[in-house]
Amino acid sequence: MSVEPLPDWVIPPPGGFTAEGFLGLAGLPPHTELIDGSLVFVSPQEKWHSRVINLLVGELDRQAPAELRADREMAVRLGKRQVPEPDVVVVTGEAYVRDEPSTYYFPEDVVIAVEAVSPDSEDRDRDTKPRKYAAAGFPHYWRVENDKDRAVVYTYERDPASGGYALTGIHHDRLKVSVPFTLDIDLTAVGRRSAQP
Repeated sequence: MSVEPLPDWVIPPPGGFTAEGFLGLAGLPPHTELIDGSLVFVSPQEKWHSRVINLLVGELDRQAPAELRADREMAVRLGKRQVPEPDVVVVTGEAYVRDEPSTYYFPEDVVIAVEAVSPDSEDRDRDTKPRKYAAAGFPHYWRVENDKDRAVVYTYERDPASGGYALTGIHHDRLKVSVPFTLDIDLTAVGRRSAQP
C-alpha cells in the first residue's frame, strides 16, 4: 500500500504560520483557522450547530440596525498569527459590502462574535477565543452551548477598563437583549422538529 504525500501546507514554515501566509494558502479544508501560528481543523458540523448558526444569522441580520449586518463563518484577521473564524459575526455595514479583503474581516469591523460550541471546540470557544476576541477589542462575545438540543446563549460585554469580558446574561428559551441593539430571538426554534408526514 502506498502512502499519499502530504500537501505542502501541512508542514509549517520555520516559526509557524503567519496570517499573511495562512490567508494565501490554497487547498486548506473548509473552516481551517490560524490560532497562535498553528492550523486548527474542525470536525464536520452536526445539525444542531448548523441550525444555531442559521437561526442567529437570520435573526441578527433581520433585527440589527441598518448600519450593521450579520455574516456566517468568515475569518477575522486579529494579528500576525491569529485568524480565527467565528461561527457568526455582526459587522459594520461598510465592512460587509467592502470588496477587499474579500475573505476576512478586521477586528474593528466586528461588533459581536458568536461561537456555537461543538465537542471539539469547547476549550477554544470557552477560553482561547474569548481572550483573543477581547484583546482584539470586539465589544461583544456570545457563546452558544448545546443543552440536550436546546440552545443556551451566554452573552458577554467587553470591559474597557480591564480589557476582558464580563458575563451579562444566560439565556435559555429566549435571547432578549438591549445592547448592542434591541434583539429578541426565540431559541426554542433550534430544537429538534418532528418530521412532517
